[in-house]
Amino acid sequence: MNVIGIDFTSSPSRRKPLTCMHCTLDGNVLRAHSLEEWPDFRLFDDALRKPGPWIAGIDFPFGQSRSFIRNIGWPDDWAGYVAHAGSLGRQGFRDALDAYRLHRPFGDKEHRRKTDIAASSISPQKLYGVPVGLMFFEGAPRLVKSGVVIPLLQSGDPKRIVVEAYPGVLARQLVGRAGYKNDTARKQTEMQHQTRRSMLDHILNGKLEARYGLLVEASRNLADDPSGDQLDALLCAIQAAWAWTMGAHSYGAPRDADSMEGWIADPTLSYDVLPNDKVASLVGS
Repeated sequence: MNVIGIDFTSSPSRRKPLTCMHCTLDGNVLRAHSLEEWPDFRLFDDALRKPGPWIAGIDFPFGQSRSFIRNIGWPDDWAGYVAHAGSLGRQGFRDALDAYRLHRPFGDKEHRRKTDIAASSISPQKLYGVPVGLMFFEGAPRLVKSGVVIPLLQSGDPKRIVVEAYPGVLARQLVGRAGYKNDTARKQTEMQHQTRRSMLDHILNGKLEARYGLLVEASRNLADDPSGDQLDALLCAIQAAWAWTMGAHSYGAPRDADSMEGWIADPTLSYDVLPNDKVASLVGS
């Protein structure tokens, strides 16, 4: 099976491109074999339309929280509110989220999805710092337009499947919360480099097999990218490959996954869909 991992950004450029890792899954062995960098969304759109079979894991929030959608009064289905958000334009979308936060009490301005709480990821309304809200705005309408299958959210071409990835939840299993990347050159450190090398060593030495059911083959040079984008693209591919192996179990989606919000594809968030013997092995690992 062809497996793709994409590290996403809301404003791709030559300095900060979208990063795509191409892999193949043969049995339980995931092999990373080529890397692409896309300085604009045109190449991303082309990749989504490329004939399958393939599965891709892409690092941005595909949805917003049910609380936010209901409070703001947007359409109460995923495709509907994605279309509405896209129709606002980038500045209009920012204005809508800013206005929503303005008069809400502290602690209730930005909401997280169930999957964000489980994964310790930030609210998909966030516009500053890591602007995942803008990543949603740029990415989700493109997924709708492409006609891919998104388990739980969208039916489409069954040979082109996309799941939401989040490298952070996998990275924490390997190196805890140690920092391993930075986009700013003056903030890039040798300690981060060593952490990336440690993370990749764990991956290549089989640490993920018990939990993800995968062995991974990839170049150790991925650790040399100080931005971490290349390594993150590999982590996205690992989560996509795991989701593919869980195809008979809704691609790993938890039973309580919200079809308005979407979910992050990772076994640590999906114990309830696994066979009992596998759950026991994961809890004990």
